[in-house]
Amino acid sequence: MPESLHEVTAGVARGLFTVTATRAIERHAAAALTPHTLMRRAGLSVARLALALAPHARLIWVAAGVGNNGGDGLEAAAELRKLGKQVVVSWLGSRDGATADSKASLQRALDAGVRFADTPPAEWDLALDALLGIGASRAPEGRMTDWIALMNQNAAPVLAIDLPSGLEADTGFAAGSCVSADATLSLLTLKPGLFTAMGRDASGQVWHDGLGVDLVQACGATQAAIVASLASAPQSRARLHAAHKGSQGDVAVVGGAPGMSGAAVLAATAALHRGAGRVYLCILDPNAASLSANQPELMSRTLDQLDLARVAVACGCGGGDAVRAALPRLLSAARRLVLDADALNAIAVDAQLRSLVRIRRARGYSTIVTPHPLEAARLCQISADAVQRNRLQTAHALAEELQCTVLLKGSGTVVASPQRASAIVPTGNGLLATAGTGDVLAGAIAAALAVGVPEFESALETAYLHGKCADDWPATVPLTASALARSGWH
Repeated sequence: MPESLHEVTAGVARGLFTVTATRAIERHAAAALTPHTLMRRAGLSVARLALALAPHARLIWVAAGVGNNGGDGLEAAAELRKLGKQVVVSWLGSRDGATADSKASLQRALDAGVRFADTPPAEWDLALDALLGIGASRAPEGRMTDWIALMNQNAAPVLAIDLPSGLEADTGFAAGSCVSADATLSLLTLKPGLFTAMGRDASGQVWHDGLGVDLVQACGATQAAIVASLASAPQSRARLHAAHKGSQGDVAVVGGAPGMSGAAVLAATAALHRGAGRVYLCILDPNAASLSANQPELMSRTLDQLDLARVAVACGCGGGDAVRAALPRLLSAARRLVLDADALNAIAVDAQLRSLVRIRRARGYSTIVTPHPLEAARLCQISADAVQRNRLQTAHALAEELQCTVLLKGSGTVVASPQRASAIVPTGNGLLATAGTGDVLAGAIAAALAVGVPEFESALETAYLHGKCADDWPATVPLTASALARSGWH
């Protein structure tokens, strides 16, 4: 395979580009190359990856659209036929309506002996999705919808070229039919939609080929074209031999309204197992029994007993309505604060509390909010569906509005802060879809803040490790929030 073709792994940071930026880079690169070079490179890369993924495939079906993504498919068909594979192309385009590059690839496919058929073959061993790529302006329709359904229903693997058809490149949202690929080869740039919202399920294993283009030079030697980055594995922070509990930071968890004390215990346990020197548990249920029998290291405190200038606070886990009374003091005095769950619901409906959140940055205080999509919808006064339609934009807008770091949970967690590029977390899976894992995350973030990790990095690194723990979780062992909290994520 070409040296520039590589699998996108979770441990390496990479820039993500919008469709607009990608098209600008493509125009700049094409102007410096002989005609048809980029499509030739793309087709060769697709063909070689196809052979690597399905080396024994006898018949390969290429579903090709009318644009340049279809042209990449035609070019790949020509290369695969030259390499001895039986290839059938179902093309929605026409010679008269094709771009110059697509016409050249069409001729190469015809010259190579590729078979064209309006009707897809009855059976195939590998399908190449070259219907839309980043060219989607609306949901698929007509024959394209039928072909997407065929690919999704067939047991044979699917390799999507550039992007699964039907998936929005910038957002990871799919308004209608969408290809569910086993692998996706993203060409030239990586697109954010591959890694968040519906993108992670639709894209399968992501590969990337920059097609020999210097992206920094092509986008004007500026990072402005990068809309977000794919988070990399954080470096471990070794403790000094002379470390003591006082040097490892103190965390206080404020939450646990009547009937919901378990959420606060989970957050506190996670903070403890993520290395906090001391963890204080401030339960809001005045009638709660002792909750530290199974975790005796946790120390019970009332809100009045906390030194809010010194501890990192995680507030809201199981807080119910009781947390509202504690929020004005916490927002005014806690210098390092993680707001989760019911704390966010209270802020969403109280303009004064929102104002207190906004002024914290000007005072030099650290604030991280950790909403799931429904909580984000309440904060933004939109629907949860609108949040999921553009997770990057939602997280960024909320970060600017509240002047804090926002960690928008979900598939492809987004971390955003004012006046900086956002990041998407590539770790995590459906095992985290169980009660309490968000409380665990909030407590662990507070542990990072407690030892002086900056606000944005505390959120991003902790979310990465939280997801990585789920990725590494033994398949035969159920993942529960309490087990996750105690695992330490090592």
